[in-house]
This record gives sequence, structure tokens and C-alpha cells, in this order.
Amino acid sequence: MKYFIVTYGCQMNVHESEKIAGILEKLGYTLADKREEADIIVFNTCAIREGAEERVFGNVGNLKKLKKTKKDLIIVLCGCMTQKEATAQKMLRTFPFVDIVIGTFNLPKLADYIAAVKKGRQLEIWQEGEIDEVLPYKRTSGDNAWVNIMHGCNNFCTYCIVPYVRGREKSREEQNILNEIKGILAEKKYKKITLLGQNVNSYGKDLKKPVSFAKLLKDICALDGDFTLSFMTSHPKDLTDEVIDVIASEKKIEKYIHLPAQSGNNRILALMNRKYTREKYLSIIEKIRAKIPNCRITSDFIVGFPSETEDEFKDTLSLIKQVQFDSIFAFMYSPREGTVASKMENQIPQSVKNERVNKLLNEEKRIQKETGKR
Repeated sequence: MKYFIVTYGCQMNVHESEKIAGILEKLGYTLADKREEADIIVFNTCAIREGAEERVFGNVGNLKKLKKTKKDLIIVLCGCMTQKEATAQKMLRTFPFVDIVIGTFNLPKLADYIAAVKKGRQLEIWQEGEIDEVLPYKRTSGDNAWVNIMHGCNNFCTYCIVPYVRGREKSREEQNILNEIKGILAEKKYKKITLLGQNVNSYGKDLKKPVSFAKLLKDICALDGDFTLSFMTSHPKDLTDEVIDVIASEKKIEKYIHLPAQSGNNRILALMNRKYTREKYLSIIEKIRAKIPNCRITSDFIVGFPSETEDEFKDTLSLIKQVQFDSIFAFMYSPREGTVASKMENQIPQSVKNERVNKLLNEEKRIQKETGKR
């Protein structure tokens, strides 16, 4: 029996697919080279942008013929996209050949759904769940090991669907994280540990005995082993001086910070509910460069947010010029049903968003050519 996993979205989803692979291998499945050879195909979906959802619909639809020739083939849809009840129901209606549709919190029960599929199609969407410390992983990222330190998000940026499909922030107990990393290092084939969370800087605030992210970093660095440590993603409002100091002082921590700005204009930042200003963001950049001169800094930007004017977009361009990031990721605003921003007036035409994102990327190319950054 063989499995094939199709993963969409962020590093969190990549790591979650490692958990799916671990569950399937525990059931006796082995990895197929291509989906046509598989006895079970899992789509681990993403709901952050409309394009990701469209690709899922297209790729799942392409399996109709394969399902006709392999009647025992099991097709599973899970992840952020299916956590939305309306979307899950739509997929069941659109694709009658899909066998299992589950949400983000249901993953620990995947083996049970597979066992029950002979009794009929399985649909279950839990609205919350606890952190599972037992499920196995099949790590697939070379000498890098992903380690999830928390789940969910409390920020409710007005453009973002994550809090609605991943739930509120839940931090793992520090000792469980340290034990996992000790086990990883004991295998002696992983040279890099990458901590994951929607907002790693807010780690530990929800624990009964709060633990700061800075302390977690220090305690990981104190573990025996030859490894480098990195993390993603940081939210500017929670990046403390203490964290910057730890990055500067600990040799094991990679001198790299991904710090999404999203916009360079204060009115747009307020509409996004980012909880910092352009000035605050620039002050953080100054602290990083003062304390960690060799630190690589990258960022995310969204153009064409509802009601963004040309002058406000130019503020984002000027921020990029001022900071001179090592690299940026630029995205056109994509309305996500259920978010505050999707209901805002003055949605920006697609042609304007296209023009702005190209200007942003061209500016990045100019800076990289001028500074030699890449």
C-alpha cells in the first residue's frame, strides 16, 4: 500500500504533512513516487490566498479519472481550506469521489477516518483541539528539522484567515519542545532546527507558567550538539529587545530575521490591525542592525489593500528603499471570506494590484543589484 501527499502553503503545512506521512507509515503505507501509484492521496490545503484554493479544486478534479480506474483509492482533503465548513461541504458536493474531508484539528484521528471509510464518506470539522504530543513525524526536509512550538494566532489581522482556521494561540510546554529537539539531535543527521509558529515571538504567554520566547531560544542553545537554530515567523509588535539580544549573543542562532512589514503606511497598517506604526517598525530594524550588524532581514508586503491610495503605496516603496531588505515577498491583496477586510469598501482593481506588485518587485531587484544582496 502506497501514499502520496500534495502540500500547499507555508512551512507549517509542510511540517504538518510530515505528521501525515508519519501516521500513514505507521499504518503500513510507503511513499509512492507519483500519485498514480498511490492507494491513498492526501491534499493538505491552504486558505491564505484565493489562488491556492483554486489550485486545490483543479488538482482534486483531475483525480476523477484515476478514481474510476482505482475504485479502492482513498482521497483525503485536510488543512486550512477544509476547516471552513462551507468550503468542506462544497468540496463534498463538487467531488463525489472524495472519501475523507477533515479540518485542521481532526488530524490526530486520521487513522480512524481511514479505517471507517469502508462504511461511507467521512466528514468531520472540529472547531478546536488540543496539541498532540504523541503522533509520529516522517521528516522530509533534509538536514533541517521543523519543530512546531505553538499553534494558532491571536492577532486577527483584518486580511488574514489563519485565526479562523487554526484557532487561538496554544503554546507547547517548553519541556516537550526541548525533549523533541534532544531526540532530533540524538539522530545526528539534522544540522539545523527551525522553530515554527504563526507568531513565534508570542510563544509561552498562554502557558500556566509563562515562558518567554527569548528563554526558549536560550534553553535550546544550551542543549548539546552541533546545530544551528532559526525560527519563523516574527511579528514586529512582539519582537522584544530581549529576543534581539539573544540572537546577537548566541552563536548557534542563525543571524536571520523574517519580519513582515506588510505596508509602509500608518493608515493602512491600522486598517490591517497590525498594531505597530511605520516608525515603530523602523526603530526595530535600527535595533537589529545596531546589535547584529551581519543579520539578514527579509519581509512580506501586501499591495492593493482595500482603499490603499497611490501615495500610500509609495510609502511602502519608500520603506523598502530605506530599509534595503535582503529580500522581500510581495503579494497582491486577496479577499478571504470571513475576514474583516473582505467587507471593506473601496476594493482595489486587479489591474492596479498587478501594477503595484510589479513596481515593488522591480524596486527590490534594483536594490539587490545596487547592494549586491540576494
